Amino acid sequence: MNYRFKTTPTFRKALRTLTASQKDSARRAFASFRNDPFDARLRTHKIHSLSARFRRTIYSVWVEADLRAVFYLDGDVVVSVDIGTHAIYR
Repeated sequence: MNYRFKTTPTFRKALRTLTASQKDSARRAFASFRNDPFDARLRTHKIHSLSARFRRTIYSVWVEADLRAVFYLDGDVVVSVDIGTHAIYR
C-alpha cells in the first residue's frame, strides 16, 4: 500500500527536543518507516491502552532502546503523533 505521511505539532516539538544521537536513530528508523510502517525491523505493535483512550488503533515503532514513535492510520495517511520514551504511552 502507498501511504502518505503527516506529523502533528506534538510530534514535531518532541522531535526537536531529542539529542543528536536520538535524532540520528530517528532518521534511520524513519527511512524504513516511510517504506513500510509495519516493517519487522521497527517492531511495530498496537498500544492497547492508548487505542482504547483515543478510540482508534494506535501503533508504536521501535526507534532505539528507550525511544518509541507512536502513530495511527487514517485511511492511507500515517499520522505520527509523538516520539519519546515509554512515558509517551501515558
